[in-house]
Formats: sequence, C-alpha cells, structure tokens
Amino acid sequence: MIFTSLASYGHLYPLLPLAVAARAAGHEVVFATDPDFHPTLEKAGLDTAAAGLTLQKAFAGAFEGEPRRREDIPPDEVTAMIGQVFGRVLPTRFAADLAPLIAERKPDLLVYEMGNPGGAFAAFRAGVPAVAHGFGRVSGGEIMGAISGQIDALATEAGLTGESHFFWGHPFVDICPPSVQAADVHLGARRVPLRPIGWSEVADLPSGIAGRDRSRPLVYLTLGTTMASQAQLLVSALQGLAALEVDVLVATGPAVDVASLGEVPPNVRLEAWVPQSELLPYVDLVVHHGGSGTTMGAFSAGVPQLVLPQGADQFTNAEAVTAVGAGAQLLGEEVTTDAVRENARRLLSDSAVADVVRALAAEVAAMPSPEEVAAQLPDFA
Repeated sequence: MIFTSLASYGHLYPLLPLAVAARAAGHEVVFATDPDFHPTLEKAGLDTAAAGLTLQKAFAGAFEGEPRRREDIPPDEVTAMIGQVFGRVLPTRFAADLAPLIAERKPDLLVYEMGNPGGAFAAFRAGVPAVAHGFGRVSGGEIMGAISGQIDALATEAGLTGESHFFWGHPFVDICPPSVQAADVHLGARRVPLRPIGWSEVADLPSGIAGRDRSRPLVYLTLGTTMASQAQLLVSALQGLAALEVDVLVATGPAVDVASLGEVPPNVRLEAWVPQSELLPYVDLVVHHGGSGTTMGAFSAGVPQLVLPQGADQFTNAEAVTAVGAGAQLLGEEVTTDAVRENARRLLSDSAVADVVRALAAEVAAMPSPEEVAAQLPDFA
C-alpha cells in the first residue's frame, strides 16, 4: 500500500495511526511525502518515499518575484493564489512524483489524504484502487471553493469523473465525529469511520503534568507549528489566561521567537513543543487556532475549546465547535486579553459545555479503531 499526504504535520499525523496499523497487520506500507517529514515517519516505523513538496516550499514558489508584502496583497488575489497552490501546483507535483513510485512498487491500494488529490490522480492514471483519508471536518467557504475549482479542472483533464467534494466515489476514511461532520458528507460520501487517534512523537510530558493537583485547572494554549507572525496574538491570549486562577501551558512552536513574548507571569509555562496527544487528557481547556488535529484531539479527550481561527479550515472548525456547544470562538479584533479571560473563565465552569464534551468523547471512543479499519483496507483493493 502507498499512503500519501501533503507535507504538513497537520495533514501527516492523522494518517499515521492507520498506516502503522496496516503495517502491523502485515501489509507492505510506504508513505510518500516531502523528505523533510521522513524522519517523523521513520520514527513511526514506516518506509518512506519522496513525493511532492512542503507547503512552505510551494508558497515560496508561488510568491517568488512578488514585490508586495503578503499583507499588502488584496484578499481576492491571495484567495486565488491559495487556490492555485492547493488546487493545481501541489496536486500536479504529487501526481508526477507518485507515478514512478506506483510503477515500481505496484501497490494494491493507494490511500491519499483528502487535501492531496494528486494521489487520486496518480492512482486513477495507473489503474490502482484508491481510498481518501480525512484529517477533520470537510470544509467549505470561499477559499475551499477556489481550491475545488482548480481541482475539478485538473480532474476533468485527467478524465476522472464524479464529484471531488465526495472524493470521486472513493471510500472516505472519516476521523470526524459523525455529529460534527458536515451534513452533505453524510449524504454523498462513502464514509468509513475511524476513531481520531492523536499522533505525537514519543516524548515525556513536561514535568509536573501527570501528577499535578487536578483541583487547579490547566489551560493549554497553542497556535500550531507555523504561526510565526502571531506572537502578539499569543501574548494577548496568554495574558488573558494568566489573569485566572489557573496554570497555563503554552506550546510556542518552532516558528515563534520566545524572546518576543517578553516576561511571562509565574503561572505561565512556555514549551517549544509538547506531545499533544499525550497532554490533552490532563488539560481542562484548550485555547487554539482551530487546526484540525487540535480540534479532533480535544473532542477525543473531552476538553472544552476556545478557538481563535486565523485561516483556511480553522474557521470551519471553530464554527463546528460552537455549533455543537463544545466551546467558543473569537474572531479577528474580538481576540483581546479581556475577551480571552472571560470566555476561558466561562468555559471552565459551564456545566452544559462539560456535558457536551463528555458526550463527544464517548462518541469518539465508539468509533472503529485503526486496527479495525486496517482490516477493511484489503476489501477496497
């Protein structure tokens, strides 16, 4: 089997539990993505192959020669550029790179992450059965429309029929809890439910977390791994949280200069990276950017969420969290120290939210395990 995803941790990690389970079941598995991510895959015990390029490389190429700063480019031009990168540049590159790999390995099945239709194109051209794999709630909106338009044009050129929104009729491994997933996905996609299992590289939790006094709330704050321009947002959020009688653990990520955050209050702890899937069961509230991995992980752990979305599917995830009553969202200029403080205070004590997140955790726990879904994969070959 070949697994492939866009080269981003948010796209990569959701596929790893199923890939590892397939390998453990005795299937030959190779994971194809940009070499920058091969060390992570190799730590998971998977064979690797080079395909595609990272999102950073793709966007660097798209903006090459552009004299304007990103913030000076009109929004409609940015949307069109995002549509071009995700809808044409990346799929074309992945499809081209996967073609010789498929010819060499002769897989019985190709599993492609839903944001990487290049896998679907390569499988179709080679006559190999394919399965789509989700990383969260299927999103809509203007940007997704721009991406879908480009993908549909490529699919037509390739001769692939059917609707891209429903993955051209391929089985769709869906890690989103059914009560949260978009209604049209239930109606049109061949869903194969899979319990979202968070993936973290093996590492110890920060000291003092596992044995801490649970009577004092622990709030986890993260803006993901690529939010280099959001230091001020991180400062506003952590100052609002620090004003509460809580402990705050901040995962700054590799893109944020910790020195730019200044001196932090004594109840705030900064970590460049944490094993998030291991951490979430110890957390009482997650304040985050709306990335699918964190959103799904919080659902699984039964933790309320305060979402501060910044782009892409983060807005859809934030809306989903609020729609089911699992938390709150703050948009744009709404993100102030006071607003973060008051929303966090409410979410930590709201019994209705606590009931919702407990129910979501039970819903996730009832979904099939990676081992159960891996046993189904030969049926799709």
